[in-house]
Amino acid sequence: MEEENKTAESEKKEDISLTAKKAAVFVLEVIKIAVIAAVIVIPIRYFLFQPFFVRGQSMDPNFENGDYLIIDEISYRFREPERGEVIVFRYPFDASQRFIKRVIGLPGETIVIKDGQIEIYDGAGGEVLDESDYLAAVTDGDINITLGSGEYFVLGDNRGFSFDSRRFGPISKNNIIGRVVFRAWPFASVSLFATPAY
Repeated sequence: MEEENKTAESEKKEDISLTAKKAAVFVLEVIKIAVIAAVIVIPIRYFLFQPFFVRGQSMDPNFENGDYLIIDEISYRFREPERGEVIVFRYPFDASQRFIKRVIGLPGETIVIKDGQIEIYDGAGGEVLDESDYLAAVTDGDINITLGSGEYFVLGDNRGFSFDSRRFGPISKNNIIGRVVFRAWPFASVSLFATPAY
């Protein structure tokens, strides 16, 4: 009887030891997965792509309040922003604020807004910007500005209610965080974004 008790106790200790080993192996596996995920995700999150929530109505109807967007942070390290691209940038007078707007004017160009139209002049002459593919409204304002090197003129799509370069002037390329490439939420509006053809 005593031997049976000892055997039962021994088996019980082995079961506890085996359970503890399994738990330790499980915890180590979870830690390994977390470390690997962090090594992969953190560089992507901080150096390649970044999420951005749209706040406000300045980009209606193309981007709505609450849209969850993915921002490409790497493209502009290899090329310049293009007209029509939607970008996220640091507000020039408060770097803690992030704005979303559309690139309208490029470095060296003269932007003239009058009679509800945008005219763009470069060394080769001028043209009226046709934004009918993504915009129904006219552009209010009376602007005549020539952009310097590395300066961009940006406007919100909701032209009547957007705080943009018409008010705070051009933005520097140094303030640009990246371009909008993908809408991830709301689910019904998931989409990739291409640069408009003018």
